[in-house]
Amino acid sequence: MPSGQRRGRWSGVPLRDRQALRRDELVAAGVALLGSEEGPALTVRAVCRAAGLTERYFYESFADRDEFVRAVYDDVCARAMATLTTAETPREAVERFVELMVDDPAGGRVLLLAPEVEPVLVRSGAEWMPNFIELLQQKLTRITEPALAAMVATGLIGALTALFTAYLDGRLTVTREQFIDYCVGMLLGRAPSR
Repeated sequence: MPSGQRRGRWSGVPLRDRQALRRDELVAAGVALLGSEEGPALTVRAVCRAAGLTERYFYESFADRDEFVRAVYDDVCARAMATLTTAETPREAVERFVELMVDDPAGGRVLLLAPEVEPVLVRSGAEWMPNFIELLQQKLTRITEPALAAMVATGLIGALTALFTAYLDGRLTVTREQFIDYCVGMLLGRAPSR
């Protein structure tokens, strides 16, 4: 290494892996900014500053801000789906979702609130919703009638979205355990056996 030249951030990282790592850093910065408690302050410059990267690296992975915002939202949705898919019981699903959405409030705000303030996410939210409904429908194994399962799952997703949004915003002044118990009870109580 020539004198005066310092080892860079990417020293030792194979060239083919650098772009993926930079993209991950940008998305993580995007989650923090889009899910900020003060509201989304997501500009390309702000994301690059938060990630410690130049705009050149932003445009290496994303065509524009809208594509980036969708990627941030998709990342949070994919993590939520992965968390819920592996849950064995309704309680475990609710507990894991609380961990994901409440213990990481920026991620929770991205999933639940960002579609309300980011026009580009209106379509993304609508595209992800059937995945969450289908996942819940699969978990409602006591319901054998497909149309009934679809209605119950759709209603539960709407109710849970409203509950988690209110809890995340601090509009529900209940303990974590009370919140989890209520959500689990709702999941179990709304699932008729036919």
